[in-house]
Amino acid sequence: MIGMLVFSVLQPLENAVAWLLDRFHYNVGLPWAWSIIATTIVVRIILVPLTVRQIHSMQSLQKHAPEMKEIQRKYKGDRQKLNEELMKFYKENNINPAASCLPLLAQLPVFFALYLTLRHFSKHAHTGSLSWLHIVPSITKNANTHWSGYLLLGIYAGSQVLSSYFMSTTMDKTQRYIMMVVPLIFITVVARFPTGLVLYWVTTNLWTVGQGLITRRLVPKTPLPTFGAKRTSRTPAKLEPEPAKLAAASKPPPPRRVKRKKGGGRR
Repeated sequence: MIGMLVFSVLQPLENAVAWLLDRFHYNVGLPWAWSIIATTIVVRIILVPLTVRQIHSMQSLQKHAPEMKEIQRKYKGDRQKLNEELMKFYKENNINPAASCLPLLAQLPVFFALYLTLRHFSKHAHTGSLSWLHIVPSITKNANTHWSGYLLLGIYAGSQVLSSYFMSTTMDKTQRYIMMVVPLIFITVVARFPTGLVLYWVTTNLWTVGQGLITRRLVPKTPLPTFGAKRTSRTPAKLEPEPAKLAAASKPPPPRRVKRKKGGGRR
């Protein structure tokens, strides 16, 4: 029942993906494999606004990282209080931690729609070659059915590590390593996907890598907070000197006493 509901929800998106593939193949004249690559690029262009929000969110998290670490240190023994203070801090500084995941979440429906499209590909009378670069025999066959599929899986693994590296720049080293290693565990699952789907994911990863390289060159690094930065409820108050010390500092120094020698001379 749930599966039928999911498929019915994805049916309009599957039709849209199939329509876009047909346009690139029949109208533009691209082979089916290159039509998948072109469709992937179109999807990533549509997601550019979400990508911009992702970059701004990562910059904001990097800027306020020292303050968030201080909150985590202060409330490390109280998980509920820690979550409350972090949510309050996010609200005060207009931070949306979920913004960094928006492009990935937006791609998942397209991923499933393309999977359904390729699964139903053989049921329709499609003309044209299903191979890619004369290496991949068919984009509808599983990646583990031909040596070229394993080659594509190797490219997928390398591109996945690089894309995870650029997507986790605000995390500490341990979290970054986890983000880079965990996707590689699913290679055994990805190997059972149609080769065209692996080609889509490789194109997506390479786009993310190129986007990360451009972002590092064009977007300036966010400086750390200065003393003139906006204060929040958790910003420690600036220590004021005590009144007694102020008064002592404002007094003029006492006059120097000069000892006189006997007979009127000075020493």
